[in-house]
Amino acid sequence: MPCGRRLGFTKSRPFAMAALSDDPIQEWILTEGKATQITRIRPIGGGCINLANCYDTDAGSFFVKTNRSIGPSMFEAEAIGLGAMYETGTIRVPKPFKVGSLRNNGSYIIMEFIEFGASRSNQSMLGRKLAEMHKAGKSEKGFGFPVDNTIGSTPQINTWCSDWIQFYGEHRLGYQLKLAQDQYGDLTIYQKGQRLIKNMAPLFENIVIEPCLLHGDLWSGNISSDKNGEPVILDPACYYGHNEAEFGMSWCAGFGGSFYSSYFEVMPKQPGFEKRRDLYMLYHYLNHYNLFGSGYRSSAMTIIDDYLRMLNA
Repeated sequence: MPCGRRLGFTKSRPFAMAALSDDPIQEWILTEGKATQITRIRPIGGGCINLANCYDTDAGSFFVKTNRSIGPSMFEAEAIGLGAMYETGTIRVPKPFKVGSLRNNGSYIIMEFIEFGASRSNQSMLGRKLAEMHKAGKSEKGFGFPVDNTIGSTPQINTWCSDWIQFYGEHRLGYQLKLAQDQYGDLTIYQKGQRLIKNMAPLFENIVIEPCLLHGDLWSGNISSDKNGEPVILDPACYYGHNEAEFGMSWCAGFGGSFYSSYFEVMPKQPGFEKRRDLYMLYHYLNHYNLFGSGYRSSAMTIIDDYLRMLNA
């Protein structure tokens, strides 16, 4: 998501809250982080929601994001997502260490600092590693995630559901359509989008959909490589969903032929993949419409109208 308030986080908090102090970030680094000295704090650019800094120490470097406007819930969800991806042992992600509250409002997350290499990533290796994560990261609870999180600054609802079509219709497309109606009074896109949701089941005929761990917001700004050339993905909006939904941001991710061929060697392409591709892009176009305004409406509307014609709906 190129660039809030979020809803419905569960009370699950595997990352213990830091004790309040004048600087809980430095307190953690100098105790549990095993450092005895912080040698430099340097700003890291690239984000538009949070502030980011690298803390260089005699025990290595730590990447820290802070936000003075929100409590720790958003960072807790990010840490849970990073932890879930990290535990698959497949593609490289920053290991999360600590989430906590700042002294005078706001929150922070401390994670592993990864030194990026010169190139963004090897497309073939990225495809294979991503497919390996999808193959390894499974859920017995169905589609969803232990907590709600955010896609950019938009709340992303992850209530568990056993049926993918219902989950995607209600918690992805339906949520964004309602947001567009509430925010812009856009009854046209809402009504046509709801018709699509009610009639999209034929797009999923003759396939088996297993819940796979998804990064959830895989665009070029969230993809890099380390100094050894290994792909790195970051800033997730994780949930367990249909693996094809991972490509919903492909319109600004730059995936090439070698990416897809390597991916499908591990996770074979299913019948109807091409017919569903725009359906998964629609979620992100709607989110961009809701976040950034009318410039993205026509793309979303075109996808909806095309599907309504295809499905005779």
